[in-house]
Amino acid sequence: MRLDKLIEEALHTSRKEMKRLFLSGQVTIDGTKERQQNRNVDSQIHKIMVGNQQLFTDEAYYLLDKPAGVVTANSDLNHQTVFDCLKKADRYPDLYAVGRLDRDTSGFLLLTNNGPLGYDLLHPEKKVTKVYEACINEIVTETDITKFRDGIIFLDGTQCKPANLEILQIDTKNQRSYIRLTIWEGKFHQVKKMFLACGKKVLTLRRLAMGPLYLPENSQPGDYFPLTKAQLTLLKPYFR
Repeated sequence: MRLDKLIEEALHTSRKEMKRLFLSGQVTIDGTKERQQNRNVDSQIHKIMVGNQQLFTDEAYYLLDKPAGVVTANSDLNHQTVFDCLKKADRYPDLYAVGRLDRDTSGFLLLTNNGPLGYDLLHPEKKVTKVYEACINEIVTETDITKFRDGIIFLDGTQCKPANLEILQIDTKNQRSYIRLTIWEGKFHQVKKMFLACGKKVLTLRRLAMGPLYLPENSQPGDYFPLTKAQLTLLKPYFR
């Protein structure tokens, strides 16, 4: 949550009073004077003080194991949305998905109402990793691994950053490959287009991780989990 918004809501300050609080050094985060009014904070991982008064936030963070067939949207007339996967009590106002997964893609999706955090996690300069596992319709080769490492070029000429492609299993009988892919960007339909550029098609795609957060090993499509304090602490570098 933005620090100035938190102070305004908690202390009902005017803009002039807000400025005075910061200039006089009365606003501290973890014991350090804070001058940045739009600083993103969460009281689960920050000690937020204004004078002698401690302030508390109430942000929501859910790690959803998105099922295939569910759309990443607030509402849809024809399909179930990611928010339909939540219990009504957990559908906080302003909750949104950090990034999108295609309707036929399953796996890791972060839902939160902390706008600044989502913005930073998606910002290209942050180079947040995304890890996927996929089934490919042909045999993936060492040549493909090299192409991914060098930076795939889409059929339209778009250049991708280097990516780490691993072969997990080869099914020679059915001419299928099972792979793990780590990328550091988030272009539209990126994983599918990367393999298409190699003359191959993604049959199934599942995201396992984003940045420092991973789906629990026992997670099943449709499950969701509130972030623990330990998980939220891993995201602290993305609170600016």
